[in-house]
Amino acid sequence: MIEVIAFDADDTLWHNERHYTEAKEIFTKILARYHDERWIEEKLDSTELQNLNRYGYGIKSFALSMIETAIHLTEGRITGNEIQEVIAIAWDMLRKPMEIFDGVRDTISALAETYKVLLITKGDLFEQEAKIARSGIGEYFSSIEIVSEKTPQSYQAILNKHQVQPQNFVMVGNSLKSDILPVLAIGGIGIYIPFETTWVHELVPEEELADKDFIRLASISHVPVMLASLTSPVS
Repeated sequence: MIEVIAFDADDTLWHNERHYTEAKEIFTKILARYHDERWIEEKLDSTELQNLNRYGYGIKSFALSMIETAIHLTEGRITGNEIQEVIAIAWDMLRKPMEIFDGVRDTISALAETYKVLLITKGDLFEQEAKIARSGIGEYFSSIEIVSEKTPQSYQAILNKHQVQPQNFVMVGNSLKSDILPVLAIGGIGIYIPFETTWVHELVPEEELADKDFIRLASISHVPVMLASLTSPVS
């Protein structure tokens, strides 16, 4: 008996990764007079991954990684004006309007009539709270959980808090690494909705998925029908 449905936020309910893609394109152009653009992007990706344990996730962490990358690649020759341009990239990202995916509002509101619906997202607390407030859909969730990392332990802590067993819990998200595999590890149900692009940090090798049993859907609008099929008695 499914009791709780949880949704990831970024790139599951609204656009997020495309803002980072656009930001990287602007960043590489700023540094293009120093290095090849492909090399700049690769170095930025590497710096981001190294800095996750220092700064966590989010735009502020990304901004620090851009500045660090710029200083390193230019051997300190980057100008103050160019650093200001890099900072402006982050400021622009923070001001981006929320672009909610088609079907999200109707799906969430419909599910909230039958199930306990949670929002589980990771990242910077201030940034994620601001996104949720601007999205206009926060009211549909009975609880919003913002964690620093999505691990089996963090999911289990949330289930304990809401007094739900893993087998009665469904997580919906666009990241196999963060939204699906940790939930499967504790005995929950994962519904994977791929997004158009995936951040390199969230990629999972195909061999790790060979024995994993999860549901793949093309759209969030298909979630209610899938849940109905999971809870319907076998005839």
